[in-house]
Amino acid sequence: MSNRLKSVLLGVGPALGLALLASVAGAEEAAAPAAAAAPVVLDTGNTAWMLTSTALVLLMTIPGLALFYAGMVRKKNLLGTMMQSFAITCVITLLWVIVGYSLAFTGTSPFIGGFDRVLLSGLEKGSLALPNAFPESVFMMFQMTFAIITPALITGAFADRMKFSSMLVFMTLWLLVVYAPICHWVWMMDEKGAAIGFLGAMGVLDFAGGTVVHINAGIAGLVACLVIGPRKGYGTDNMAPHNLSLSMIGASLLWVGWFGFNAGSAVAADGRAGMAMAVTQVGAAAAAVSWMFAEWLLRKKPSALGIVSGAVAGLVAITPAAGFVDVKGALVIGLIAGVVCYWGATGLKHALKYDDSLDAFGVHGIGGIVGAILTGVFAVESIGGTAGLLEGNAGQVMTQVYGVLITGVYTAVVSFILLKAIDMVMGLRVTAEEEREGLDIALHGETVH
Repeated sequence: MSNRLKSVLLGVGPALGLALLASVAGAEEAAAPAAAAAPVVLDTGNTAWMLTSTALVLLMTIPGLALFYAGMVRKKNLLGTMMQSFAITCVITLLWVIVGYSLAFTGTSPFIGGFDRVLLSGLEKGSLALPNAFPESVFMMFQMTFAIITPALITGAFADRMKFSSMLVFMTLWLLVVYAPICHWVWMMDEKGAAIGFLGAMGVLDFAGGTVVHINAGIAGLVACLVIGPRKGYGTDNMAPHNLSLSMIGASLLWVGWFGFNAGSAVAADGRAGMAMAVTQVGAAAAAVSWMFAEWLLRKKPSALGIVSGAVAGLVAITPAAGFVDVKGALVIGLIAGVVCYWGATGLKHALKYDDSLDAFGVHGIGGIVGAILTGVFAVESIGGTAGLLEGNAGQVMTQVYGVLITGVYTAVVSFILLKAIDMVMGLRVTAEEEREGLDIALHGETVH
């Protein structure tokens, strides 16, 4: 504002002049170009944490899940089981870059993304993931690791008997028509952090993948093992794990990688990430202990497979809650999850007589459901911005139940359709002779000596 204009305004009288002066100054500020606003600057702390978290989550699939599953199958299927995790890592990487990321994380539709990022078009060196200001390339990679592990988890349900070619076709289609839409429903947000996906907008809480990853994979795995049928000799032949030392190593890698999975889902290096890390450790330990003591009580001996399965069950159950609950809530969630998942992997499976080979549904499906619902009970407003049942918000429990039901029904129906279609076109299952011989030599021409 010029000195001449100031003099004119003040000349009409001190009080009125000052008021006019303030009015003109405000108008000039409003008219200032938008470029005067401070530009968004790359947050190096958030970037470093998200780079680390991405590597940790990739570690969960290769080698973590690959070893965990490989140790639980019979020796003749070890390489085939590991091959599934490794091949899925490669194929889903390409799919995510081509179209998966775009379907999951672009657009304004509450149901599915668009094609703005097909082949990562428009994603440049300077593109930032807002509001936390780290490179979008890192966000794309972080979410890619989730897209990789989710179908890899499903393979545990049909271990020892599915054709490798059919498995790859199923996982390709499943990522595009099941995983990407559900991911969009729960996690798609605008640049200010407001939910766009319809489950997120209705208030469903899923911090790191209780619905998107674990319920999704667990239900798909249950459908797959029912459609394909049980292993030859299931219930009569000895199908004991051939090398539980591999499973112990794999579970340990999963536990370490899970800090990237849960604490990384804060998408910032902040107090919420720290709390997510703390509750992840507590939830996993509590579930491992409760599974161990349940098994000790009922079967008279605590097993190595039991304690590692309990730890994974606790990690699954705390996943949706990690950014919403405190340590006390995590302790209770873990203790409940360990017992319930032990029942799911033993009593429920045997009662209903389905062959979920490596308990993909018993651990991930049931653990995800338990964790998702209990998130509605133990959510703490001061941590995640939403109160749960214990803080007077009883409706959050029903919101969580709706999220579980919608995810479960959609996954079950679409997975069933895909499996039946693939079975009609190319078949799902190896021959009886190939199954007896083992997938390693029959499908891959290799053996472990």
